[in-house]
Amino acid sequence: MVVGIDNGGTSNNATVLTSAGQFMVDHLVEVPSRVTEGTELAVEAMVEALGTVLEVTGTPRSAVRAVGLDTPGPASADGIISSLGATNFAAPEWWGFDVRGALEDRLGLPVVYNNDGNAAALYAHHEHFGTDALRRGSISAIVGTGLGGGVVERGQVIRGAAGMAGELGHVAIPMDGLLEPGQPVPRCNCGNVGDAESVASLTGILNNLLPYWLSRFPDHELASMPSSQAAKAVRGLAAAGDPLALRVFEQQAQALGRLFTLAAQFTDPNAYFVGGGVLETESGFRSWFLEKVVEETHLRAEQRKVATVELIPHLDMAGARGAAVAALAVAARQPADS
Repeated sequence: MVVGIDNGGTSNNATVLTSAGQFMVDHLVEVPSRVTEGTELAVEAMVEALGTVLEVTGTPRSAVRAVGLDTPGPASADGIISSLGATNFAAPEWWGFDVRGALEDRLGLPVVYNNDGNAAALYAHHEHFGTDALRRGSISAIVGTGLGGGVVERGQVIRGAAGMAGELGHVAIPMDGLLEPGQPVPRCNCGNVGDAESVASLTGILNNLLPYWLSRFPDHELASMPSSQAAKAVRGLAAAGDPLALRVFEQQAQALGRLFTLAAQFTDPNAYFVGGGVLETESGFRSWFLEKVVEETHLRAEQRKVATVELIPHLDMAGARGAAVAALAVAARQPADS
């Protein structure tokens, strides 16, 4: 067995994966992540997540060969949190902290690290392609507070020299035809101007898209809400058919399509996956949004014959499951008595 742990700002979700590729739980198994309480208590919360999921599944601790861990970035490929900190790891004691190594020392088991975008991308790839996963490539874009992502080639996450491959949110995309006449070019929190995350993210809605559209529709109901509340309310209004909200998400879908168009020239993947909070709504809106992404993804005729645009399956469990898939690959290479 291997265990996958998806670490988040409020909770850890864990799963168990057998050597035969079977997940032992089909629902969230969560405990508080305690990341705001410091590194020591946060690592203990990860240990608690492992113990909880083993109890839920009736798995003995001795059966666990490796643990997969994912956290939000930025972090190195080895699981060292950025020296500048991160949204979920703002306290100075987290800066440069080796979260993978700390959990490995605490458990006495191999711990395999991925950032949360890469873990979800890995799960989407293996779940979609199954036995063909090691012969296929894919790109995943995950729309949340930011825009996460991952590149998978022949079943393996592409990490890059500094561990920063797959940061799709910070790829600059063409804005001509995406923005309305007079609409300011969006700026990302990272300092980039006109990258994908500046449009396709909750932060992009808050800082860039909603201020512009409310200037066009000052009497809209969102104008009376606090800005952070209004940004979160846009999705529900879009699902209900509100014209302003639909225009916001149409621009997000256009941004993703343009991002995929650029990605097609680099890796020519078999599948493009879309996930995130933007799609955690009713099926009609999901289908509409995905169609808009497809419309804006311009592939060569040869690519259109073999590539598809898909939703990431089981999104709330995709991180933990992807972390477990990565751990299983490492466990499979270990001697049986190790």
